[in-house]
Amino acid sequence: MSKKIQSQEVTEGRDRAPHRAMFRAMGYDDEDLSSPMVGIANPAADITPCNVHLDDVGESAREGVDEAGGMPIEFGTITISDAISMGTEGMKASLISREVIADSVELVAFGERMDGLVIIGGCDKNMPGMMMASIRADLPSVFLYGGSIMPGEHDGEQVTIQNVFECVGAAAEGEMSDEELEELERNACPGPGSCGGMFTANTMSSITEAIGFAPLGSASPPAEDPERYEEARRAGRLAVEAVEERLRPSDFLTKESFENGIALQVAIGGSTNAVLHLLAMASEAGVDLTIDEFDEISRRTPKIADLQPGGEKTMNDLHEVGGVPVVLKELYDADLLHGDALTVTGRTIAEELERIDPPAIEDIDADFLYTVEEPKNEQGAIRILKGNLAPGGAVLKITADDEIHHEGPARVFEDEENAMRYVQSGKVDSGDVIVIRNEGPRGGPGMREMLGVTSAVAGQGHSEDVALITDGRFSGATRGLSIGHVAPEAYDGGPIGVLEDGDTVTVDISDRELSVDLSDDELENRLEERETPEPSYESGVLAKYGEAFASAEYGAYTNPGVDR
Repeated sequence: MSKKIQSQEVTEGRDRAPHRAMFRAMGYDDEDLSSPMVGIANPAADITPCNVHLDDVGESAREGVDEAGGMPIEFGTITISDAISMGTEGMKASLISREVIADSVELVAFGERMDGLVIIGGCDKNMPGMMMASIRADLPSVFLYGGSIMPGEHDGEQVTIQNVFECVGAAAEGEMSDEELEELERNACPGPGSCGGMFTANTMSSITEAIGFAPLGSASPPAEDPERYEEARRAGRLAVEAVEERLRPSDFLTKESFENGIALQVAIGGSTNAVLHLLAMASEAGVDLTIDEFDEISRRTPKIADLQPGGEKTMNDLHEVGGVPVVLKELYDADLLHGDALTVTGRTIAEELERIDPPAIEDIDADFLYTVEEPKNEQGAIRILKGNLAPGGAVLKITADDEIHHEGPARVFEDEENAMRYVQSGKVDSGDVIVIRNEGPRGGPGMREMLGVTSAVAGQGHSEDVALITDGRFSGATRGLSIGHVAPEAYDGGPIGVLEDGDTVTVDISDRELSVDLSDDELENRLEERETPEPSYESGVLAKYGEAFASAEYGAYTNPGVDR
């Protein structure tokens, strides 16, 4: 390579003979040592089906790097299975894992003087963690998704992990036998891959195409499809090209690219977690993005895909009709995307859409896709609610009726476990507002997802007539009137921390309101009388990251170099 590259700091010159000797011990030769060094960051693990196959995906990426004349160096990082840790104290590790992934990949890329990266993701926090690392290192990088799981089958119907969680609630109500629940359990997840609906993993992988971190069409091939491994080889080749062209994340991540990512999120009914992750990524990239802009974009961008958890279809169904580019084309043709936003290929998203020429939605036989002119919902799926209960905002995903006005008594719980016991006891009444606090980024710490609680409520038939409010998070598989990311959180003195049983809470989706029927004076008096809670953990990794987290309204990042 004619231009000087970073890896030459450890591969060139007499003084680097010891360094080269270490590389030779691993089988690298002279040709490798004169080539761009491309790290392949791989969170492969037996912890979750999302990541269990990533060694094979990583091997295909290595082949692609080698084919393009690069020197592939694979290294590992952690992952946490959100689905397996869900409903336990262990779920507090999930959001922290995003930060650990970002920290560890950044450190390896920096310490080993790499020239570029292929960043691989499987389970939910892998995607933003990997991209945050690439943004910090600002090395030419290509995101590679491990692909989603194929849907299972039960009683002749497609099923996913969402169905299992919700049927736990149905079984608790006596509407399903334990034997049928076990049969569903055995058939819902037939093999490797990330959860199949438009939950957090598939939402974030789709967004990687919209913001330019991954080539168009790369998100939807299933985990076990041969196309997934061709995408891995393509990512390896593209990473070497990006190094040669000196194309870095700072070159293609702009305000416009993040707005494209949000437009796709709200159009496909994507996970609320993407709000948190995009805010954190934008902060890392130095892009001025606020939580209010998600609502602004959602107001002008209709929902045009009806996938799980609101609908019945999965990522595989989207793949069979052309994948994410089909949705992007519909948005671009309606002037709802910035076509001049650059991508990792070096071409704009408009040029990429023209190059691959995806079919128009109106020409596809897909009852889960809608045109902008005749959408599923006139506005996008993400709503940002504010009011005296959430001055910094709260996040809701619309999965059904988007004109809900809900008013009811608060049922206040200090943590997820107590709320779950209440729901499972059968005491939930129509109109209730279940409030779960002390689960925020700092108060948890770690901002647990609460799919167990929301699924139990939905499984009991209350998905639309009972509201759940928390300073924690909800899974991408959550549906119904579930409002998370309430900011400020209880631990930081937010009003949610002084709600009392019986307080009347109002949720108005049209007016974007989340409020409690208390005067300013009453709220202020309660806050003044409230004692600051002690940290849940005083040592170890949870204490360390708990102290570092910013508020959810800014993305709950932990980078001390980001100023808010």
